[in-house]
Amino acid sequence: MAQQEWLYGLHALEAVVAREPERLIELYVLKGRDDEKLRNIINQARRFGVAIQFCQRKVLDDKVKGEQHQGIVAKAKPGRVLDEKDLDEILEKQDNPFILVLDGVTDPHNLGACLRSADAAGVHAMVVPKDKSANLTPTARKVACGAAETTPLIQVTNLARTLRQMQEAGVWVIGTAGEAEQLIYDVKLSGPMALVMGAEGKGMRRLTREVCDELIKLPMAGSVSSLNVSVATGICLYEIVRQRLA
Repeated sequence: MAQQEWLYGLHALEAVVAREPERLIELYVLKGRDDEKLRNIINQARRFGVAIQFCQRKVLDDKVKGEQHQGIVAKAKPGRVLDEKDLDEILEKQDNPFILVLDGVTDPHNLGACLRSADAAGVHAMVVPKDKSANLTPTARKVACGAAETTPLIQVTNLARTLRQMQEAGVWVIGTAGEAEQLIYDVKLSGPMALVMGAEGKGMRRLTREVCDELIKLPMAGSVSSLNVSVATGICLYEIVRQRLA
């Protein structure tokens, strides 16, 4: 595992300094930039003894290879990778667990956007396979706008096995698939629930699809055949939220 990683973006660093300040090694801030959110991050970091350097834009651009850093970059210790044991603990704590599962989503932008939607919808954890999946990269953290620090991301070795274990714990596993006969609006989604979203184009892998208790789809009235996975995830999550609040 890498000994350090680069984090960037106001929301991502605001979340890290609030929840895991011990991870921060050094902050690099755009010289001349001054706004309240940036000042708050700098002041909190200083309280924990984090070194601050004020730099020209090119220095920041070079550190994050041209990504949009919003004037702040941090050298940080890697966060702890969560696994099956952490998921078991989450399921034990929740009376009505709400889990999001991504199968084969490899774009870190989509991973970050799904994390952001999951946080907003009150998802207790997001589960991804260790292989053939995007990881919690600095890009994913930035797109997540702080949700990477609030919604646990669980990486599992065998996704189908993990889904079966969730089923044994009383969680109903709902998969999304274009060939499904039922629309999401026709299915009860108010109990302990795991929503499985597949990769764009390919969808869920065969083994994942076979484990699901039920398959649903979104209505598609236009000429496009599918939605961006993060958009589809947001729509599905909020139909579940609507039913859970009813």
